[in-house]
Amino acid sequence: MTVAIDRATGKRRGDRAPRPGLGQRIRHGYQKYWYAYAMIAPVVIVLAVIVGYPLVRGVYLTLTDANSLNSARTIGVNHIPATYKFIGFGNYKDILFGPLSYDRFWSHFLWTVFWTVACVFLHYTIGLGLALMLNEKLRGRTLYRVLLVVPWAVPTFVTVFSWRIMLSDSGVLNQILHAVHLPEPQWLEDTFWQRFAAIMVNTWCGVPFMMLSLLGGLQSIDSSLYEAAEMDGASAWQRFRHVTLPGLRSVSSTVVLLGMIWTFNQFTIIFLLFGPTGAPDAQILVTWAYFLGFGQQPRDFAQSAAYGVLLLSIITVFTSFYFRWLKRNDQLAV
Repeated sequence: MTVAIDRATGKRRGDRAPRPGLGQRIRHGYQKYWYAYAMIAPVVIVLAVIVGYPLVRGVYLTLTDANSLNSARTIGVNHIPATYKFIGFGNYKDILFGPLSYDRFWSHFLWTVFWTVACVFLHYTIGLGLALMLNEKLRGRTLYRVLLVVPWAVPTFVTVFSWRIMLSDSGVLNQILHAVHLPEPQWLEDTFWQRFAAIMVNTWCGVPFMMLSLLGGLQSIDSSLYEAAEMDGASAWQRFRHVTLPGLRSVSSTVVLLGMIWTFNQFTIIFLLFGPTGAPDAQILVTWAYFLGFGQQPRDFAQSAAYGVLLLSIITVFTSFYFRWLKRNDQLAV
C-alpha cells in the first residue's frame, strides 16, 4: 500500500491534526460565538439568581438543623445571628428511617403516588374521550370546545374556592344529595372524602389541557389511514387501537409526562381546598413540606428543604426511567 507524504511538512496525507487543548477550544468557541453568549448571558444570570442560588442554599440547609429558633433573624433593632449546626445526612435519615418516618413521609408518599396516578389516568382517559368526540363533525362543535376549555381558562384559585363552597356541609352538592335522599358526605372533614374531593377537583382542572393536546394530535393523523383501515374491514375498536393510539404516541408520551410532574407537585389545589393546616391525611408531599417549613412552630426549615430535595430526586429518577421506557418501546415498535 502506497502512503502519500507531503514533502513540505513531512506528514502523511490524511493524518488528523492533534486535538486542541481545552483552553484553546474555549477561546475559539468564545471568539466564534461571542454574540450568542452575550444574548443568553442575562437569562443565565437571572436563572442563577432565581433558581441556582435557592437550590444550592436549600441543599445546604438539608445538612443542618436549621429552624425558626436558631436561624438568623432581626427583632426590632437587634440582629440575632444563626446558631444552627451542620449535621450531615441526619435529616434524610430521620425522614426515611426515623421512628416517625411512616407518619411524616411514607404515608404522604404513598398517597402522593396514588393521587398522581389516579389524576393523570382520569385526565388522559376523559380528555381522550372528549377529544375523540370533538374531532367528529358535530353541530355546535365550536361551542362545545369553548365550554370544555372554561375550567382551564378560569384562574385556579377561583375554581378551587368555588368547589370548596359547593363541597361544604351546606353546599349545593349536599343539598342535591339530600333532595334525592342519599347520604351527605363530609367532603372537607372525612379523610376518604377529602382525598376523593381533591382528585375530583384536580380532574376538573386538568382535563381541558389534556383534551386540547390530544385533539391537536388527533387532527395531525392522516385521514387516509382511517380510510384504508375501513376499506380493509376494520371495526371502530380496531381503527382506534391500530391507528389512533399509535398516531397519538408522541403526543401522549409528552402530555402524560407533563401531567405526572405537574400533578406530583400540585400545590395549589390541595392548599386552597383544605387550607395550610387542614386535612393532614390528604396532604401530598409538596404541601406537607410547606407545612413543616411554614405551618407549624417552630418552623423546621431543614426538614422542609430536605423534602424539597427528595421531591426533586424522585421526579428526576422517574423522568429518566420514563424516557428509557419510551425509547425501548420505540425501538421495539420499529
